Amino acid sequence: QVQLVESGGGLVQPGGSLRLSCAASGNFVRVNTMSWYRQAPGKQREWVAAITRGGSTNYADSVQGRFTISRESAKNTVSLQMNSLKPDDTAVYYCNVDVQRTYTSRSEYWGQGTQVTVSS
Repeated sequence: QVQLVESGGGLVQPGGSLRLSCAASGNFVRVNTMSWYRQAPGKQREWVAAITRGGSTNYADSVQGRFTISRESAKNTVSLQMNSLKPDDTAVYYCNVDVQRTYTSRSEYWGQGTQVTVSS
């Protein structure tokens, strides 16, 4: 089995910064793409950012230039540095990890979610 543990959520003022982390553990042979999603109240879950095994990154237009995704491959950890936060960034943030569980099987796993609230 694979478990994802998220941390770093909290309350921050507009213009502030916050850093989220997600660590994968369990039985797998390789971690592929690692991503962050978020879901605001009354809205569907949306993709925020992704990083490949090779380190290539992509961002949603809404966070481009403000958020930075990174990974520490040796620790199977992905982070999301969030700067210049806006009230519209308020949501539950979820880590998603695509893993090669065995040499012949692949699965996606979700973190438990961490609340980010941007308010004065």
